[in-house]
Amino acid sequence: MSTATASLAESATPLDVLLVDAALGPLHRFLPDMSTVKWALALACNPTPTARRLGELGAEAGRILTGTSTFAPRRGDRRFIDVAWTENPLLKRLVQLYLAGSHTAELLVAEADLDARDRTRVRFFLENVAQAVAPSNIPLINPVSTKAVVDTAGLSMIRGGKQLVRDLASAPRVPEMVDATGFVVGDSIAATPGAVVLRTEVLELIQYTPQTDEVFEVPALVVPPTINKFYALDLAPGRSLVEFGLRQGRQMFVISWRNPDTRHTTWNLDTYVHAVLDALEAVEEITGSARTVLGGVCSGGILASIAAAYLTSVHREERLAGLCLAVTAVDNHDTETVSALVDERLASRAKAASARQGYLDGRRLAEVFAWLRPGDLVWNYWVNNYLLGKRPPAFDILFWNSDTTRMTAALHADFIDLAMESSLTRPGALNVLGVPIDLARITVDSYVVAGIADHITPWQNCYRSAQLLGGRTRFVLSTSGHIAALVNPPGNPKSSYHTNDDMTCDAEGWLTGSDLHQGTWWADLGLWLDERCGPRRQAPRQLGSSHLTVLVDAPGTYVFDK
Repeated sequence: MSTATASLAESATPLDVLLVDAALGPLHRFLPDMSTVKWALALACNPTPTARRLGELGAEAGRILTGTSTFAPRRGDRRFIDVAWTENPLLKRLVQLYLAGSHTAELLVAEADLDARDRTRVRFFLENVAQAVAPSNIPLINPVSTKAVVDTAGLSMIRGGKQLVRDLASAPRVPEMVDATGFVVGDSIAATPGAVVLRTEVLELIQYTPQTDEVFEVPALVVPPTINKFYALDLAPGRSLVEFGLRQGRQMFVISWRNPDTRHTTWNLDTYVHAVLDALEAVEEITGSARTVLGGVCSGGILASIAAAYLTSVHREERLAGLCLAVTAVDNHDTETVSALVDERLASRAKAASARQGYLDGRRLAEVFAWLRPGDLVWNYWVNNYLLGKRPPAFDILFWNSDTTRMTAALHADFIDLAMESSLTRPGALNVLGVPIDLARITVDSYVVAGIADHITPWQNCYRSAQLLGGRTRFVLSTSGHIAALVNPPGNPKSSYHTNDDMTCDAEGWLTGSDLHQGTWWADLGLWLDERCGPRRQAPRQLGSSHLTVLVDAPGTYVFDK
């Protein structure tokens, strides 16, 4: 995997911001708002330091023109790695002027009399503007673009122009990020053998074919995110968490959510938690096991947590042998970016927008996701696709990321409310299926994993979320970001993870006192599951049961819904 592709796979932003902006669209982040007005007023009301900074910029511009400036791109800035940016006198000066202007804008924001929220908003706005006007984005000014035009006799510009027209013709209107031609769901992607053994309006339940002669008695049921398709858990052979579990002797079951449309606008938290309980009942019938390990990923982890708390409230927690949560945050307080970029007014507008349409369109979510990290997710591909006329890389995580789904308006509203109010952090503040939810009453053992570079569900929030759970909790901090932390197969020499049995301290204290282990957390999870999945028995010869028969081979039908 290239460095650029790895960076893209791990780039993200908090889930709360994604859900709000996806309903409102990204454009409102690029228009001056009241925070920008306050910044302009602050500069006007304090003209002396403003004039000083502008004077310093003018002096620096003079040094740039005379060739004595020391401004240079920071190490690792991919936009200006071509030697022409430093060896060509005109291009060097152009980059220096751009960097000096960007630096001055940063200082004017930092020194303005603004509160933290307005400063974050203005900084975010200016960073987007700065990314957009970079010289590297301009055709023929970018030396790599010029070389491509010469080498291809202009064909690179023609190919790039055609690709730009195609990308603008339909949502998401951002550069294509992955060459999807080599991926086929059910063949090269989501290819682990299995079958759908339950289909409801809301979900398909996939039971995977055992890959060992004996299996552990206690099965595992995994609840995937409600955004994108389930197969991040079964990405590709050798990179599949499902496949890894099967080879360890696990009985693996995974939910595949239906891609909802306007008919399903009222499906809410109650609907999805009830669906999880339906799947759990099916797993119990098929395996004959009275206990199941329940797992969840991201928003699916929120559903799994609520389902576990529900079972506790109705005195049926004995049905669970353990709770596993991956990149799941239910404690969203103290997330600086969220508090700055999302407020009650925007949240209300976002909920109203999805209610009018009946759902949150996953393509809008992909568009917002891109514009919240424009350097990696827009302009990097602007240069590659349009200026150079090249195809984007073929990468399985990005293929999964581009396979978007919708989210019902009611669930969208519920998730925004959960994040804004942090209601899962307060016992009884949330009622689901008619019972109060209290995560502290979950006494079953839990395994919680987070990614140290995760910006959708920051690891500190995942850690605080893990502290809310009752029982014994093992918290594991993996390398990488959101999905890259999840897709963490053995064999990667860069993989490592932190553990610390003491969860009484804060997040930074936990990390300081943690032990670093080389390798993948998948193996650590396997050892944890071994202690909770009972004895081994002969693997079933057939999938399903007399009542729940095989409906169709994995990956099922709902995964193909567009």
